[in-house]
Amino acid sequence: MQNTTQRAEQARVDAVRAKIRTRQTTVASQLASAHQETTRVEQAYGDATRVNVTEVDDRMETNAAVQQQKMMVARAVENETILTHEQERLTLLQDAPYFGRIDITQDGEPETLYIGMGTFIDQHDQFLVYDWRAPVASVYYNGTLGPVTYDAPAGTMEATLDNKRQFMIDQGRITHMFDTNETVGDTLLQAVLGEQTDAQMKNIVATIQQEQNDIIRDTKAAVLVVQGVAGSGKTSAVLQRVAYLLYHNRQALDADQMVLFSPNQLFANYISAVLPSLGEKNMRQATLAEFFAKRFAGLHVETLFERYERDQASLPESAKVIRRFKERAEMLDAIVAYTQAPGYAPNFVDITLNGEVFFAAKTIQKIYASQPATATAANKFLDTKNTLIRRLKTRIKLAVYDDWVQDALGSLSADAAATIVGERTFASGDAETAFIAAHLVERAFAPVYDAIYNDYFLDCYTDYARFLAQVTAPVAPATWAAMIAAYQADLEAHVLRLEDAAPLLMLRDTLAGTGRNHLIQYVFIDEMQDYSMAQLKYLHHAFPKAKMTLLGDVKQDVFTSDYQPADLIEAIQHVFGTQNVRLINLFRSYRSTAPITNLAKNLLPDHAHIQAFSRDGQTPQLLVIPAEAARDTLIRTVTQLLNDHHTVAILTKDMATATRLFATLQLDVPITLLSPQDHQMHTGCVILPVYLAKGLEFDAVIGYDVSAGTYAADSDRDLLYTLASRALHTLVLMALDAPSPLLTALPAGLLTQAGVATHN
Repeated sequence: MQNTTQRAEQARVDAVRAKIRTRQTTVASQLASAHQETTRVEQAYGDATRVNVTEVDDRMETNAAVQQQKMMVARAVENETILTHEQERLTLLQDAPYFGRIDITQDGEPETLYIGMGTFIDQHDQFLVYDWRAPVASVYYNGTLGPVTYDAPAGTMEATLDNKRQFMIDQGRITHMFDTNETVGDTLLQAVLGEQTDAQMKNIVATIQQEQNDIIRDTKAAVLVVQGVAGSGKTSAVLQRVAYLLYHNRQALDADQMVLFSPNQLFANYISAVLPSLGEKNMRQATLAEFFAKRFAGLHVETLFERYERDQASLPESAKVIRRFKERAEMLDAIVAYTQAPGYAPNFVDITLNGEVFFAAKTIQKIYASQPATATAANKFLDTKNTLIRRLKTRIKLAVYDDWVQDALGSLSADAAATIVGERTFASGDAETAFIAAHLVERAFAPVYDAIYNDYFLDCYTDYARFLAQVTAPVAPATWAAMIAAYQADLEAHVLRLEDAAPLLMLRDTLAGTGRNHLIQYVFIDEMQDYSMAQLKYLHHAFPKAKMTLLGDVKQDVFTSDYQPADLIEAIQHVFGTQNVRLINLFRSYRSTAPITNLAKNLLPDHAHIQAFSRDGQTPQLLVIPAEAARDTLIRTVTQLLNDHHTVAILTKDMATATRLFATLQLDVPITLLSPQDHQMHTGCVILPVYLAKGLEFDAVIGYDVSAGTYAADSDRDLLYTLASRALHTLVLMALDAPSPLLTALPAGLLTQAGVATHN
């Protein structure tokens, strides 16, 4: 039987929901009327734009009417938009109006506030629910009982937190309710974290922790770096941060002015429901591969996944040294210095038309060299382009008298001439003929204009090779020369190595003054440890007005653990120099059960900072089986796990293994193979390489072939840590013949072992 307090709280939930339903009915009616009004006003605007051009007075009167109707259209559309947003917010609140309550005393006055997904005010202007992003709501997330402060538009406010109450409400019924002195009580977290997962990430508004709240509400840092252990909620917190920033900057900030760099399209789809669930539009999303692909039209830029797979086959020590050298932030500084050297000139190529040279490279070089020596490379290049365009226009004027133009005029039909002329009128027939002739020449010379406009006469690829040839190489001259030759051979095949992409873009941008987006205000980079310092520096260059949020886990350095800087955070801070850089560490892992987290962290040599949330569960299992028994054991294990879980993932070390395994299992187990080209997550059983699972989570994970021959190197620790930390509830590690020495070296009690290893 419910106690008195819970009955009173349930009565309030019922009353608030009733008022929400009433308001929904009103808004639906108002929205229908607003839509009709918008349609009517738009029709009137269309009628008003039929301008009477007979008399001057009529034109003036019509123009005034058009402006008036235009304003009416804008007001009608704005009114409909406001009502639509309110309708969406009411829908968010209808089943669970709120999840928290705080009792505070401020200026001697006691007040009770309820915190939910959005604001709801009744007809008497009483706040029945406060939006979780409101300034006072930070007390719910940060405050413990006693004196508290919170930032408000009027400044820092002081209050006393007398009580904090948390709810779980499902379809209008309170299922859990308790008072707590914690940020979010363990009881609520246990209930939420114990749920099964699905194909999309859920928002964490009801369970935001204090350290996550610091990430969400930071508005001062130019560069916010979030170093969080696996499962610490860093990605979720950053998505709430986006919602918070949009809420507090409605007039000056739009979701289109934000961009999130996701690790892959699977992850982008996985998180795509979070912002809509908060009533916000999704921001722009891109992967680094997509970003580079758009900037290197006609070239295939190697992806991080392709490079990883290639490295599995062979990665000589010299290749590591060269890659490390190219991926330093200083590489971009060297590029800029290279273009500023006295006497420097870019590498130009001929502009041709119909197979003949129109502007020779030597001519372009002379134009560039004639620019003031003190001008920047970008200004010299712009002036060179303008000079070429002026010369093109001169050539067009002279060409109208060429024989081929006269022949074209003679063979031009009346209909074709009329199409060129359009509605224009001319003082004489000769003037009309001259206009048509100029049009024919411009059309014929259009490829030249396109070449100038699109900078096709600039050969930055050859220039980059020239730059590489004059740097002080970190390897033997012959090895460095072989690298340059390989770069040029790849270009012949229309392929560009990943480590060359950022330096090349910096060279092109510096020379041409292009490539910078000044409209983007916020850039978010997930899995920051997968980015080289050169790539981060270039993204900072490409979005010069944007505040940046970088998040990741240096311990999940799956791709570059062999050659990335030892102190990644220090290297990142060095990249951004004098910028206001703030570092927030998240040490507690909430995703997995405590036994899984404790196993995962012990795979790392330095793991004392990782804290497991106290959610109990089964000890991870290690199955050591003969290789010939792997298929049957895997089928049996998957079948058992699917009986208890919504999502089961088989994680392999590489794509080739995942593909082979899928081929052997697909007839006997309902299973989906996921590759870097896939965009859609699935429930049920999926199989994918571990690097593609970064950022994702599954109810159960099977680590396939965690064997002595597969995970033997010390650099494989990051891979195994990432693999293990994908599991929420169940982790099964399957070793063929003999387990990895990284597993056998673990402290006793972290794994239960079954099966007997056999050796041929």
